[in-house]
Amino acid sequence: MNKIFIDTDIPIYAAGRPHPLKEPAQQIILAIVNDTIKAVTSAEVFQEILYRYLHIHEREKGLQVFDHFHRIMRGNILPVEDADVWQARELAEQYPTLDARDLIHLGVMLRYRIKDIITADTGFDVVREINRIDPINF
Repeated sequence: MNKIFIDTDIPIYAAGRPHPLKEPAQQIILAIVNDTIKAVTSAEVFQEILYRYLHIHEREKGLQVFDHFHRIMRGNILPVEDADVWQARELAEQYPTLDARDLIHLGVMLRYRIKDIITADTGFDVVREINRIDPINF
């Protein structure tokens, strides 16, 4: 079974307010818990979760989302290393429309040879090296 990278939007939508992506995100989380998919994520995703909730002044909610997702992903959280940071820098020239965080995710994915990412972020559609799985189509 191939590993699938889980982007930040999945735990955020799963825990969020009513939204068209809430139920698909919850189904993805359930698939991770049930080991239906071999999911990985990175330390950067957890930084993004904290940043998002602290930025919108929802500290308690953010800590709950962080803690829950961390329990689910324990043992499957990839580090961000120096090589990933440099890879992100190089990828920034190749993919100028990707933001910094997405470039870091991509750097980690390429180092670990992960070809699939579950995310609603259509920015990844331009990346030739990977396949974006839309949560709606999961």
